[in-house]
Amino acid sequence: MSDDDIRRPTRAQGGPLALQDHDLATACAKIIGADNVLTEETARDGYAHDRLPYANFRAREGARVGTLPGLVLRPRTTDEVAHLVSVAAKADHPVIAYGSGSGVLGGIIPLGGEMTLDMQRMDQILEIDTENNLVRVEAGMNGGAFEEALNAKGYTSGHLPQSLTISTVGGWAACRGGGQESSRYGKIENIVVGLKAVLPDGRVLEIRPLPKRATGPSILDLIVGSEGTLAVITELTLRIWKLPEAEEALVFALPTRQAALALAKRIMQTGLHPRIVRLYDEKETKGRTEGMDAFAARPVMANVVLAGEAPIVAAEAAVVREFAAEVDAVETESTPFDAWRAHRYISITKQWLDKGYYNDTIEVTVNWTQAAALYDTIAAQVAELHEDAHFSAHWSHVYPEGVCQYMTLRLPPMDQSKALPIHARMWEIATGETLAHGGSIAHHHGSGLFRGAWMDGEHGVGMDILRRIKAAIDPQNLFNPGKLGFPPRAGAVDPYRDRHADVANV
Repeated sequence: MSDDDIRRPTRAQGGPLALQDHDLATACAKIIGADNVLTEETARDGYAHDRLPYANFRAREGARVGTLPGLVLRPRTTDEVAHLVSVAAKADHPVIAYGSGSGVLGGIIPLGGEMTLDMQRMDQILEIDTENNLVRVEAGMNGGAFEEALNAKGYTSGHLPQSLTISTVGGWAACRGGGQESSRYGKIENIVVGLKAVLPDGRVLEIRPLPKRATGPSILDLIVGSEGTLAVITELTLRIWKLPEAEEALVFALPTRQAALALAKRIMQTGLHPRIVRLYDEKETKGRTEGMDAFAARPVMANVVLAGEAPIVAAEAAVVREFAAEVDAVETESTPFDAWRAHRYISITKQWLDKGYYNDTIEVTVNWTQAAALYDTIAAQVAELHEDAHFSAHWSHVYPEGVCQYMTLRLPPMDQSKALPIHARMWEIATGETLAHGGSIAHHHGSGLFRGAWMDGEHGVGMDILRRIKAAIDPQNLFNPGKLGFPPRAGAVDPYRDRHADVANV
């Protein structure tokens, strides 16, 4: 292929493919075949946004937050990805890696006709290493299919997010995700031990899966969580665990949120290894415990699941019961937990969106010393925004030093010209107060597009370091521009242009 095969494309904002993009499509078809180059507008429209609630709000009005991708490419191998990236670099056409669009922060939204790399054809487990408890898998494999295949061999990935069945393994690593059993197995950055990834210059980075290193800063940690801004992950090596032989689920009714947080803190700081810890505030508890007398006087619920070898499970369950009694908790039937587990991979947000509501979720982390105050402060300020504004929270990822507070915020159906500014203010309150309380603005959803404005507040001087790394690795700003607080390319659309516009007339 010569440079004559590649011409600089225009940045299509939508509509039919630009003439120059046809030239680029021809060049890419030589690498992956014409059937794997999607050029039709209807096909590209399916990649225009992920599950970012703000984008779905706008889609209800027939509007896009960003643009259509200029092309959608479906590679099958790491070598094909590397060749496509080289073509894109020569054409100076930016690239966005795409898993299955399950993200909720706009991380895959094109802002200027970027070329989308759909990784879902790279969907195979390459090796299960039972000697070292490792699995090597392609980045585009569906999370549910991955876990099912491991279960059939007697193993689990330990990474079970709500989005399990609609996400990819590569997407987990790209956004530094966390599963519902993170208190036992860790988040994805604790599970990934090796990878292959394509850099913006087309070179392939390979990190060998070893137990530990003391050879300078971790390159693995630089890539995991970079959301396609520094590299396109094509293959991962992850830890796996034998499926536990025993399990015991405990459900407690507690008098206050503070008591529930104290229980979780005690469990984790004692060194127990629960599979699941889920604490619910009064609002979220009520919806799950209707008709259960124990919760009339104790309106806060905690679910604690112990797993492993039977003697260890029995011993840990006995310790948890002792801790629960010390905070005036009462053990109840496991019905609420059983109901949650039966529907653990179903998104609640979509159910509200389908009814015309403005529903969003924000997950942050904070140390134990600030957990109760953070909840109270955000709840009070959100309540002042609108008489029907909903705020609730649960705590479903707990650690020795602190906790993830997972908040649900909702407005009733109303005109978007009124709803969007309030929604924006909700985010400002939740994120600003998290930083003011010494917390982190994200636990497992990543940062994508929507959290970009707060990345400097999150990292401080560290954000300058990240920008310099981005500029050194990707001087063309080729990979996923405008995400993670990195700058967009010239000519990019403003994704928030409708917050202050007359959105009633789209």
